[in-house]
Amino acid sequence: MQRFRALASARRSIPSLRRALSTTRPSSAHDQELQDEVLVEGKAAARTAILNRPSALNALTNSMGIRLKKLYESWEDNPDIGFVLMKGSGKAFCAGGDVVTLYRLLNEGKVENCKDFFRNLYMFIYIVGTYLKPHVAILDGITMGGGAGVSVPGTFRIATDKTIFATPEVHIGFHPDAGASFYLSNLNGHIGEYLALTGEKLNGVDMLAVGLATNYSMSDRLDWVDERLAKLMTDDPSEIDSTLAQYGDIVYPDKNSIVHRLEAIDKCFGHETVEEILDALETEAARSNQDWCISALKKLKEASPLSLKVSLRSIREGRFQTFDECLVREYRMSLHGISKLVSNDFCEGVRARLVDKDLAPKWDPPVLEKVSEDMVDHYFSPLGEFEPDLKLPTHLREAFI
Repeated sequence: MQRFRALASARRSIPSLRRALSTTRPSSAHDQELQDEVLVEGKAAARTAILNRPSALNALTNSMGIRLKKLYESWEDNPDIGFVLMKGSGKAFCAGGDVVTLYRLLNEGKVENCKDFFRNLYMFIYIVGTYLKPHVAILDGITMGGGAGVSVPGTFRIATDKTIFATPEVHIGFHPDAGASFYLSNLNGHIGEYLALTGEKLNGVDMLAVGLATNYSMSDRLDWVDERLAKLMTDDPSEIDSTLAQYGDIVYPDKNSIVHRLEAIDKCFGHETVEEILDALETEAARSNQDWCISALKKLKEASPLSLKVSLRSIREGRFQTFDECLVREYRMSLHGISKLVSNDFCEGVRARLVDKDLAPKWDPPVLEKVSEDMVDHYFSPLGEFEPDLKLPTHLREAFI
């Protein structure tokens, strides 16, 4: 904590680092609506950011990313605030980025708005991963894509019996982003490749078992946990850890848990190419006839072939990169992915899954054999001459993860 406080003091001495939150009231009903997308709850020595778009499963918008960044910077500088919590309204923590809005913006030719979304979200995620104060995310319900991005890099992640985690981007013609190439690649063995390429769901117990969650609580006991946290007057993560351990629940993986198939996952998903992974899964499915293996095969065959190859390379590169390097690379990949220069798979995937909901995307290319190395390389190439990379304040903020 001495190091936390020293760094906090040093950062506060740089006036240009922070812009104070405006104290003016919203100027219109629209402004109020935007503020209502992220509510704030005050506690004795803590603040809670509440993602508040329950009808959209708290999917993140550009304005939410901007507001969260401003709030977190303000709270980090406030000596009266010891730690920060994040939770969601309704039945979801956060279902990820609002890709339907991105789809509509792209169809209207508003590409710059989409770039703003990725830039602001990734910058906020970097703040979460470099935050000087303890961060507690309560993952009660759906936690997917960007929802994991705004929580997993933080200090504590509380999973519950209602938690559903997934990184399903390959099924909408995209790639696991928002820091996923960092935290997935740092899981044991080849769990990261398995989750990235299949979009398989994990429950709260399995999130805890693989290290994506740090704590567990039954959903109906969260009010009690929240009440205990509200009484803490501390910025010491060890005190928060003790409280979460004392009032959380002890759980064990059941017979269907991912922990019982880790050896087979490593055997299949440790191969160099997507084609080899598919072949290994075919062999394993024929040998064992296990449901998880049959399901994984089905999911890979339904995904965008281009996204599979791009995502596999992303996870593999992430294993040798820092948190900030992963976010900068993912930003490039995301902008290339929405540019439609190589493929329209992102818009087509969102259309088929979330707009028309016919579940019949027409991928381009349609099969793995037609995905060239040049196509994949394009996603990892530098942005255009007049397109700046994502600029993260790495000289001011050091990642603790």
